[in-house]
Amino acid sequence: MKIKFLAVLLLGVTTTIQAQTFTEQDTLRGSITPERAWWDLNYYHLDIEVNPDEKYISGSNTIRYKVLEKQDVLQVDLQPPLKIEKVTQDGKELEVKSNGNAHFIHLKKEQRKGDFNEVVVHYSGNPKEAVRAPWDGGFSWKKDSNGKHFVATSCQGLGASVWWPNKDHMYDEVDSMAISVKVPKGLMNVSNGRLRKVDEATNTYYWFVKNPINNYGVNVNIGDYVYFGEKFEGEKGELDMEYYVLSDDLEKAKEQFKDAPKMMKAFEHWFGPYPFYEDSFKLVQVPYLGMEHQSSVTYGNQWQQGYLGRDLSSTGWGLKFDFIIIHEAGHEWFANNITYKDAADMWVHEGFTSYSENIFLDYHYGKEAAEDYVIGLRQNIVNDKPVIGPYGVNQEGSKDMYYKGSNLLHTIRQLINDDEKWRQILRGLNKDFYHQTVTTKQIEDYLSQKSGIDLSKVFDQYLRTADIPVLEYELSNNVLKYRYTSVIEGFDMPLQVFLGDKAHSLIPSTEWSTDKIEGLPEFKVDRNYYVNSKKLN
Repeated sequence: MKIKFLAVLLLGVTTTIQAQTFTEQDTLRGSITPERAWWDLNYYHLDIEVNPDEKYISGSNTIRYKVLEKQDVLQVDLQPPLKIEKVTQDGKELEVKSNGNAHFIHLKKEQRKGDFNEVVVHYSGNPKEAVRAPWDGGFSWKKDSNGKHFVATSCQGLGASVWWPNKDHMYDEVDSMAISVKVPKGLMNVSNGRLRKVDEATNTYYWFVKNPINNYGVNVNIGDYVYFGEKFEGEKGELDMEYYVLSDDLEKAKEQFKDAPKMMKAFEHWFGPYPFYEDSFKLVQVPYLGMEHQSSVTYGNQWQQGYLGRDLSSTGWGLKFDFIIIHEAGHEWFANNITYKDAADMWVHEGFTSYSENIFLDYHYGKEAAEDYVIGLRQNIVNDKPVIGPYGVNQEGSKDMYYKGSNLLHTIRQLINDDEKWRQILRGLNKDFYHQTVTTKQIEDYLSQKSGIDLSKVFDQYLRTADIPVLEYELSNNVLKYRYTSVIEGFDMPLQVFLGDKAHSLIPSTEWSTDKIEGLPEFKVDRNYYVNSKKLN
């Protein structure tokens, strides 16, 4: 995959950004270090054995890469307590110097620009056990109701290096990947992509991912699984939709997973073709809530509508769908197809995917239902800090990226005021940034360009401050007087209001403006704009 280089941060003991202190380890993990920048990922083969009785894993990862510039030190990441046993290139063992989670491999072979080379990293140990997956991830070592092992991985934010050695930065995705996992007899492993074969003698499952995949999207799921599936006639032809669930839950799954083809129909309409036809679409039951692992979406919502039976919007519409199926599958377009380069821009994943819940309702239940839902989500916004975090230190911004992000996008839809144009913009994002890693600026500029509206101040306001615009207004003597407060300099987002039952368009700024009106009608801001209002008289 071709890479556009980002600025490399200087390594130091600490870096202070936005009144937060970050360590050298944060910078080693979160920046494109010189030991990362010179090589481009091409292929992984993760080959491991998982021993649930001992909570132990062992094996290797073959890392194939293209040389972009001549260098002789390569950074690979792996988090303790896992240990690298040895690293080889062309059968020769290499020196490894470690600095916490970052391991610097000193190469003996000349690295000539344009060459494809491989290193094989052998490792083993007891990986970090997830405390509260998927938020505090690692390995979830559980048992099902029959006492059989039920095991899964999750690692967003924490990093894939918590359980396997890799180039643990989001800017560079591997082009394809093989995953082979040996598990105890009587259990099955389900991973990303398609199952190519099972070695029955060793009970090893061989999976292959044809498409580029981000590190945290790679997963291992082990259990007493049974399979069922269906064919979906999609925009790119026949899509295999495959489901792996515990044997005791098969009948529940057959009913609950009816939301999956409904999801696919809505999202292909609004976002464009499912991005990974070659690798199929899977839902896999796991012992935690769920996660957006590419082509291997994990599910643990306890066969309930909403979010574990709750409606996050408090409108009733959130109980019309299984939240985990819709939200986590929405990430196939925003997170797995379009992937952020830096964790600071995680809103690109979570804002758009939170908005996908709204789009699902729009497709199946109508525009008003979708509006009710996304506006209802505002009750969850705390406006504690900016949605965009500090760059280069693997640090995300406010958790408001979900609900504030979706309401930002809903507001932009109002500004465009053309639903078909908005749909084509969303589809265009997934076509023009197909299988790419991106910055928020690329996404922001794209939306401005395609909408024909300069949205730069809108993005700055909602993503880079914690303040929501306030429309202050006065009504007297047949005059409406109004202005924005709690906004950045130059913020003048158009706004629709209602004077009685009549719609009225305003272009407020930080300076007072006046409009003549008839009488003293009831005044309110159109609820579809994420703007607060304050009457001054």
